[in-house]
Amino acid sequence: MKLSVIVPVYNRELYVVSALRSLVRQRDAADLDIIVVDDGSTDGSVEAIRAVISEFACVRLFQQANQGVAKARNAGLRQLLPQTELVSFLDSDDVSPAGRFKADLAFFEDDPALELTYSLMTRVDLMDDEALQPAPGGSGPTVRGVGLSAAILRRTLVDTTGAFDEDLQQSEDTDYLLRIFETSPRHVLPDTVAVYYRRHPGNLTKQMDVAVREYLRAIHKSLRRRKADPSRRPVEGLFEIWHPSEW
Repeated sequence: MKLSVIVPVYNRELYVVSALRSLVRQRDAADLDIIVVDDGSTDGSVEAIRAVISEFACVRLFQQANQGVAKARNAGLRQLLPQTELVSFLDSDDVSPAGRFKADLAFFEDDPALELTYSLMTRVDLMDDEALQPAPGGSGPTVRGVGLSAAILRRTLVDTTGAFDEDLQQSEDTDYLLRIFETSPRHVLPDTVAVYYRRHPGNLTKQMDVAVREYLRAIHKSLRRRKADPSRRPVEGLFEIWHPSEW
């Protein structure tokens, strides 16, 4: 099955190569198509990405002026190949653990009606970028948190869900996941660790006032959708939410 992974990038020269290497090392387990959307980086991100492309033909780069992560993700969705059957995401400062795709794609092979797998994420404060895994003593809690990188979605579910909400500066991923789970898709919750979530000084969620405001806006949008359409279900007991002080 063709799996397209969308990677939005903005000024991640220090991390993007590790992110892409963590994906391409799994190309024996999946027919990978890696869609990188550079959102107007001003550092050496594009040059770093092109160096990876020179080695791996499964990586494709698209560039746009800086417009924000929601528009970058939507640009990635527009580049999905006709033969893409499954879609996932990875932030350009995170790492996809070895064996993740092999473990989770098996669920789709076993169940043709499955629409979504949603796995675990491990917070990492210190990453070994050579081994592409947490450095000794560098890993934090493993949770089923709010993160697109934990999901693999059937293409039909992506098409039905539509585009990311470009009105949101952050938490567009929270909004997208809520829109998906409100429709009660056929899904499984594997115990696979799907992403090493790297904590560093440049995390967008370090902008605490913006992060909290946009998260609350995403929750409010969910409430309004469910009020307008009673067939949409509340999303309860799925995500383990970190306190904002941990963001």
